[in-house]
Amino acid sequence: MIRNFVGILIRRKYCSYASADMVKVLNVAEKNDAAKTIANVISRGSAKKREGFSKFNKIYEFNYNILNKNCLMMMTSVSGHLLEMDFVGQYNKWYSCSPLSLFDLPIEKKCPDKFADIKRTLEREVRQSQYLIIWTDCDREGENIGHEVIQVCKAVNPNIPVYRARFSEITPQAVARACSNLVPPDQRTSDAVDVRQELDLRIGAAFTRFQTMRLQKIFPEALADKLISYGSCQFPTLGFVVERYKQVQAFIPEPFWKIKVTHMFDEETKCEFSWKRNRLFDHNACLILYEQCVENPQATVMEVKCKPKSKWRPTPLDTVEMEKLASRKLRLSAKETMRIAENLYTKGFISYPRTETNIFPKDLDLAALVQEQSRDPNWGGFASGILQDRPNPRNGNKSDQAHPPIHPIKYTATLQGNDARLYEFIVRHFLATCSKDAQGQETTVTINIADEMFTAQGLMIIARNYLDVYPYDRWNAKTIPVYQEGDSFQPNSIDMLFSETSPPPLLTEADLIALMEKHGIGTDATHAEHIETIKTRMYIGVNNDGRFVPGQLGMGLVEGYDAMGYEMSKPHLRSELEADLKRICEGKKDKNVVLTQQVAKYRDVFKVACEQALKIDQALSQYLGEAKEIPVGEELERLSVVPVKKCSNCGLEMTLKTKKSGGFYIGCQGYPSCRSAIWFPDFVLDASVSDVKCETCQAHLVNFKFKMGSVPPMLPLEYAGCVAGCDELLAESLQINHSAPPSSQRPTQQMMGGHTRQESQRVPLVTVQPFNRQTDNQESAGQEVVCNCGTSALLLTVKKDGPNQGRQFYKCGGSVCNFFLWADESQNNTLNNSRGPPGGGGGVNSRGPSGGGGGVRGGGGDRFQNPGPEVTCNCGGPARLLRVTKEGPNKDREFYSCSLPRGQGCDFFQWADATDENGDRSFRGGGGGGQQGITNKGNQEVMCNCGTQAKLLTVNKEGPNKGRTFYACANPRDQSCNFFQWGDVTNDENRGGNLSGGAGVPFVLSRYQGTHSGGDSDVMCNCGNPAKMLTVNKDGPNKGRTFYACANPREQSCNFFQWGDVTNDENSGGQFGGGGGGGGSRYQGTQSGGDSDVMCNCGNPAKMLMVNKEGPNKGRTFYACANPRDQSCKFFQWADESSSGGNTNTGVSKKRTLSMLDSSGVTPTKKRAARKCGLCGEEGEPS
Repeated sequence: MIRNFVGILIRRKYCSYASADMVKVLNVAEKNDAAKTIANVISRGSAKKREGFSKFNKIYEFNYNILNKNCLMMMTSVSGHLLEMDFVGQYNKWYSCSPLSLFDLPIEKKCPDKFADIKRTLEREVRQSQYLIIWTDCDREGENIGHEVIQVCKAVNPNIPVYRARFSEITPQAVARACSNLVPPDQRTSDAVDVRQELDLRIGAAFTRFQTMRLQKIFPEALADKLISYGSCQFPTLGFVVERYKQVQAFIPEPFWKIKVTHMFDEETKCEFSWKRNRLFDHNACLILYEQCVENPQATVMEVKCKPKSKWRPTPLDTVEMEKLASRKLRLSAKETMRIAENLYTKGFISYPRTETNIFPKDLDLAALVQEQSRDPNWGGFASGILQDRPNPRNGNKSDQAHPPIHPIKYTATLQGNDARLYEFIVRHFLATCSKDAQGQETTVTINIADEMFTAQGLMIIARNYLDVYPYDRWNAKTIPVYQEGDSFQPNSIDMLFSETSPPPLLTEADLIALMEKHGIGTDATHAEHIETIKTRMYIGVNNDGRFVPGQLGMGLVEGYDAMGYEMSKPHLRSELEADLKRICEGKKDKNVVLTQQVAKYRDVFKVACEQALKIDQALSQYLGEAKEIPVGEELERLSVVPVKKCSNCGLEMTLKTKKSGGFYIGCQGYPSCRSAIWFPDFVLDASVSDVKCETCQAHLVNFKFKMGSVPPMLPLEYAGCVAGCDELLAESLQINHSAPPSSQRPTQQMMGGHTRQESQRVPLVTVQPFNRQTDNQESAGQEVVCNCGTSALLLTVKKDGPNQGRQFYKCGGSVCNFFLWADESQNNTLNNSRGPPGGGGGVNSRGPSGGGGGVRGGGGDRFQNPGPEVTCNCGGPARLLRVTKEGPNKDREFYSCSLPRGQGCDFFQWADATDENGDRSFRGGGGGGQQGITNKGNQEVMCNCGTQAKLLTVNKEGPNKGRTFYACANPRDQSCNFFQWGDVTNDENRGGNLSGGAGVPFVLSRYQGTHSGGDSDVMCNCGNPAKMLTVNKDGPNKGRTFYACANPREQSCNFFQWGDVTNDENSGGQFGGGGGGGGSRYQGTQSGGDSDVMCNCGNPAKMLMVNKEGPNKGRTFYACANPRDQSCKFFQWADESSSGGNTNTGVSKKRTLSMLDSSGVTPTKKRAARKCGLCGEEGEPS
């Protein structure tokens, strides 16, 4: 029971409920909404819905009498075009063929995957149908969509009769009329669309691939990820915007002058008279006439003329006019307007929105349509008034004989947003059209002043008529006084005004649509689409006023193509095509003739574009920056190449190519995925592809020119033959073995002139790469380079920014070993360099735990063959010679490194310009370019604290010591003894100098510049060892000042400190705990001198300091305890106060609060007068 119930549900949802003997008619509309509305109209709401394979396209079933039969009507739909036109097979891929060949390659119309379910629904339903009726839109595109449906259905049911329903609106009357007057489909209109689609595909694909592949390489920074499309409609549309923009930019304003007369008739009425001459561009001439008027200002009324004035009501609405008015009045884009209009049409609210007609047909019942709108509270009263006088539309002069003008069908008040605004506009426009013109009375007064005529106009509106319902037009009354002929009066003012001519305004969307219609660019159905495309591609933009301005890319493309002489941005080429398409529809021209002519015309244009590609580069470089130089010859060779034969491996084209060494070969366009190639020996002096094809295999013949004595006598020195295997003599002479894999078709060593494969030159990079893919012109295809695994290496191109960008290299194809080899180096130069990947980002040696992003070698250094066996690494094998390529002081410097792959070899490193004494030391520079390693070069006496020979380095960090050499421990950081010694001072001066800033990097580079006190210095630190002399590098008052500090590392330092520019007597006890010179930040320390009797609380001589901190005491000197901070007695005394008054043994902390104590540690009873702060004015102590 349950099974039966489920079966009933399935049949109701997916299966037809008609009896087996009932006539079934398959009806197909253009969209699901249209199918639903038409089904409801015909069935009067009784249609039943069931599912198809596509969830978006339902099937509506109902009974109806049509074709004099009671039929079961099955109404379904497509979603626009069911089939798409594309190139056959692999040719729809960018890298599959030359763009030039796209003008001749075969194309096909097929159903894309996204519409496969719709196609399945049609095939299922048509199998059981006896008739097929097409209900698509009645325009060119709709006719073509209908024929696509017919093509799919007839493939399943070839003999099914097909009819076409023609209608302009979805109303019961219109649909009933269509059912009663079914006609055959219009094949000619569909053919016109097929021609247009094929031309758009061929022209657009060829130019788009050419532009994108070339310009992405020419301007990689600006256009790396951009699709630079071309369309025969969108480019002239762009041209209109560019042309108007250039007119505005080139406009030079011209000054002019005019005279204006003002008359105050009474206190409230003012009348302004305009000069009949309008304006003069000669200042002196205008000035003379003005002075005459001023000298004799009496005005006489010469004429008062009154006449009726009408403001015409609008004509019926066609598609172009609707797009323009919606843009101007509603601020809606053309694309948004058409989207809303199509939605209103499918819901049955308005008539078909794609029409070129602005004349109402005589059989259209306008009164019923007006009556429908009388229910609205806003315009219903006006509609009722029209019915009293009967509708009397003002017709235009255009008709496409297919659809009436756009008008409302039924009333609705349920719409929201822009849908409601556009519907209201269509209704008001329709009512205004059916109404009467506005009526008024115009009065013109002419006066004479010194024989110069001036006029004033006034307007009195008598009947507003259509203006009452059409607020989009304005007509304002203008009141002027009542004048009589012969009256005289004295004007209140006569002014001579200055102004300038103004440039034409930039184009609005409405202006652009008008230009497209005028010049025949696109159709009323495609204007919005073309404008939206060039906006999306950023060829044009919209300014704050809603006007179009060209983008940099759009401006450069138009200027580049126009410089070639074809003026491709002008509408001539496309307008000729549109005219031919109209002739196809009318049966005046054959579609094949039009297709052949237009393809030939655009092919010639494309060839010129290839030859003059540099003009596009030059035009774009003005806006996108400097263009990379790519030879046009290479570009033409790649784009204009003629295919020789089909590849036996992948089926793509194989073309004749030139090797860098000067030889020739035939390579596959599918490289690098396909490496098939046929190599010609060196005795082939010249080779070119002939236009003649082989009679056997249809491959193009190749014209050869051989070296004398290199081929058998029966083969001429100049010979045209087939290389596909048909010409056995040629194949034997060139040693082409067609039974072997194509990639192995390489000449033998003897045929190559005695050179081995390693000695052959590799070809350079090709000029244009499609979307960063490998290009087709890489002639190294087939020249197998074997990696360490024994497999074929993979040829790649460096894409990362840097000195090697665009350079080719080989790496392991399976990413198993670390094989690496530059492609532009000869094989004999890279035998020892083919191991290891490019250096990556840091360290002196690319192997080991080096820091990232810096050091001597980074970013992949060049590899060179070891010039001699005398340099060996720590592994005992020959070291390889490399070169630093990263920007820095060592760029282009050569060094030796272990030749084994990373992780398997040693960390050997040695500069090539140093002696062998560098040994096997390997120094790893931290990221960012720390130190530069240099060999010791004879300084064998410099030993570090470990008892081993120190290494000589150079400071590379920005600062006062940049470029200065120093010695450091040669061990790794974690084993370093932190030894340090400057290289430009003697060993005596450097004694004790194991200064460390951590990890072997001298800390003095950041704040202090370290030098020692010299051999004659007797400055000793608290440890009893010679102190070291440093220099303050930190910004402040002590910058550049020298001082002495403890030479031990920080953790062992005794914190000794003494300024270097004072005597030892002044510095006695100068162990000021300023943190190694840190006292320079707040106080500048100097001692009071040997004759000073100022003693601190400790009983020792106090030291004199100076306040450097910003404030009222800056520059003031004071005495403080000379001991370190942790041992200080906090003594404080200002130096400019008397000894009696100031020697209060005041201890001062280095903070803002003061702690004043006497020698016994008790607060003194005698207080000095309080001083006021220099900043806030309050009483207090100095801080």
